[in-house]
Order: sequence, then C-alpha cells, then structure tokens
Amino acid sequence: QVQLVESGGGLAQVGGSLRLSCVASVRTSTRLAMAWFRQVPGKEHKFVAAISWSGGSTDYSDSVRGRFTISRDNRKNTAYLQMNNLKPEDTGVYLCAAYVVDYSSDYTSNILSDYDSWGQGTQVTVSS
Repeated sequence: QVQLVESGGGLAQVGGSLRLSCVASVRTSTRLAMAWFRQVPGKEHKFVAAISWSGGSTDYSDSVRGRFTISRDNRKNTAYLQMNNLKPEDTGVYLCAAYVVDYSSDYTSNILSDYDSWGQGTQVTVSS
C-alpha cells in the first residue's frame, strides 16, 4: 500500500510561485511513477504533470508547460511541483498520485485511471 502526503499549498498572488511536495511511504524496493492532478469542485480531476521513476521522462498539460516543473528525489521518496507565474485558473486542490512500476518501465502517464494511489490534496488559491 502506498501512502501519499502533500504539502506546500497556500495562497499566492498572480505571477507568484509555490512549491508543492508529495512524500510517498513505500518500501525501498518499490518504484513509483508519480503525477499531480488538479481538482476543482464540480469538475473532473485535471492532469497537471507527471514524472517517471528515474525522473528522466516528464509530461505536462498544455496549460502549465513552461510555468510548472515536476521533479523528484527518490532518496527522500518525494516528488515536487514548482509552480511559477501562477494564474487564477491554477486554483484548486492539487492531488499527488502514483502507481507502482516494474524494473523495466520508466514511463509517465497522464491518464487518471492509471493511478491507484492518491493523497488527500493540498489547496492552492491564486488571487488576482
């Protein structure tokens, strides 16, 4: 069982920055592909960014590409989302997601149903 805990959300002004963290509680031998999704009330989870186990492969939604950067530190079992030049439409609950990959896989996924472990989320509010 993978447990994910997010932190780092808060209130930011337009053009500001925030850095989100997601710590995974897993056995040392477990490899995870990880991602961030955004949830807005009344709407489906929206893909934001994903990163492969090694960190060598990343993917972004068009709306955040060039502004957000996903990274990870496997020694700390932690993934990060650096959010720059924030816009009001970035507002929402940011959820960390993960799924276990085998040793031959270093892929990312932007598909919601691929992820079977989810954190509780951290609120990001961007005010104009």
